[in-house]
Amino acid sequence: MAKTASSSIELEPIDRLEEKVKRLICIVERMKSDQARAAEENQRLLRELESMRARIAATDSVATELSALKQEREIIRTRVADMLDQLEALNL
Repeated sequence: MAKTASSSIELEPIDRLEEKVKRLICIVERMKSDQARAAEENQRLLRELESMRARIAATDSVATELSALKQEREIIRTRVADMLDQLEALNL
């Protein structure tokens, strides 16, 4: 009987250690899964960032073109106004 009691006492720490190891394995697996998910999310966000940068570059290009067109329009408006003034002067 003494041997049975002592062997069950010795097995308890081993059982607890086994449970701790199993929990540790579960935690490591969950962390690996979380890391993989985070890496996928990071890749998705990097693609989205590149897309946004491309859109910003396109928008900057359009803004530059718009500014140039506004300047050109102002030049044409000034020339037309000058031409109208000259035509009015000729009619006198």
